Amino acid sequence: MKKYSMLEDSPGKSLFFFALPMILGNLFQQFYSTVDSIIVGQFVGEDALAAIGASYSLTTVFIMIAIGGGIGSSVIISQYLGAGLYGKMKTSVYTALISFLAVSIFMGAVGLVFGRSILTALNTPGNILSDALLYLNIYFVGLPFLFMYNILSSIFNAMGNSKTPLYLLIFSSLFNIGMDLALVRGFGFGIAGAAIATVLAQGISAVVSFLLLMRALKAHRTEEESIRETVQYSAELQTADQRGQKRIRLFDVQMLGSMIRVAIPSMLQQSIVSIGMLLVQSVVNGYGSSVLAGYTAGTRIESICIVPMIATGNAVSTFTAQNLGAGKPERVKKGYFAAVRMAAVFAVIICLSLTLFHEAIIGAFLEESSGQAAFETGNAYLSFIAFFFICIGVKAITDGVLRGAGDVVVFTLANLVNLGIRVTVAFVCSPLWGVRAVWFAIPMGWTTNFLISFVRYRSGKWSRKRLIKTGEEE
Repeated sequence: MKKYSMLEDSPGKSLFFFALPMILGNLFQQFYSTVDSIIVGQFVGEDALAAIGASYSLTTVFIMIAIGGGIGSSVIISQYLGAGLYGKMKTSVYTALISFLAVSIFMGAVGLVFGRSILTALNTPGNILSDALLYLNIYFVGLPFLFMYNILSSIFNAMGNSKTPLYLLIFSSLFNIGMDLALVRGFGFGIAGAAIATVLAQGISAVVSFLLLMRALKAHRTEEESIRETVQYSAELQTADQRGQKRIRLFDVQMLGSMIRVAIPSMLQQSIVSIGMLLVQSVVNGYGSSVLAGYTAGTRIESICIVPMIATGNAVSTFTAQNLGAGKPERVKKGYFAAVRMAAVFAVIICLSLTLFHEAIIGAFLEESSGQAAFETGNAYLSFIAFFFICIGVKAITDGVLRGAGDVVVFTLANLVNLGIRVTVAFVCSPLWGVRAVWFAIPMGWTTNFLISFVRYRSGKWSRKRLIKTGEEE
């Protein structure tokens, strides 16, 4: 397959062929997460599926924080790459890896200490509390591997390489499914087997990803860097290295500050669905484990359906960062409309698929002996949400432009409003509408988020934001 340049080729083609491996990779990631649920639901039971559902919203928050942090740091990496500042690009990569490794260790420790308290605060049904806590504890032990794997994938994408994360995800998915079957069905480890399989699969992928990234960085030779950077660094080069090479720094506090500026809103944007799920989990838990099992099945399918939209938005973020770094804001606008057309096609396909096959899909997660409430909840959820994926599509794409430009204030506000609407409607309206209030709130939040971000996009102010300094500015 031809490799399309984000700086030179057709915006539509370059975005599509860059986003496609990201979509396939994320689908594989969601696929094996879904297989976890199917295997547990079929071979362990409804309560075990509900236990995974009770912990899923919390574990997804941590993964989305990792993805958001990776995307935030990738904006800086992409802008340095677009500007041709390869030495600084390498420093930004090392800074991101060191910083987020420390964050992941801290978050894993916090999760181990407060996991039970969080589950209790979410009104997790007593009959599944111990299983949910067991799943969480194994997950938190392996969190640094899970976290770093997602950060490494974002760095590869920032460097214009979306194929390597895809290949690793295919390996990780197949390995995870095999381990699921062996540990859950073969050895009877139950819900613990599903958690161990996930940690092992992503742990191996994280180590391989790191080794491949180090090799990829070495491919950007310092000769290439010196051609691009000699003008601004000539005095330093003469004193620091008589051979004409500039030493690459492993950590830069100023770069970390720029990353944090974009990473925090990116974490929020990536986590908004998961945080919303977590905060309204107590609403769903209040209806019992059978409803929770059906809701879990529905949200697993939703998480698969939003993959093309989120991946397209992330591709737009990288496309925007590289083109603004190269001084080409007009290409960003062309890429925006190309991405919207892509999202519209995805939305139609998803809507038709869920409308026609939602009963069979939900049935795959549940035993025949499962309660009627589980089937009714899952089918009602998918039947409703099927018509609204275009909303998250245009939201993700518009957010991607603002994030790629480093225009974070309105971007952050829009996502906070999204979260506020989802939580408020779920809590206030559930006494009137029942558990359906949880999913009625979803398109309300997506649409409002899009409208706020779109007003900012139309203003054009995002195109004048600067996150990096070029040689002339330094």
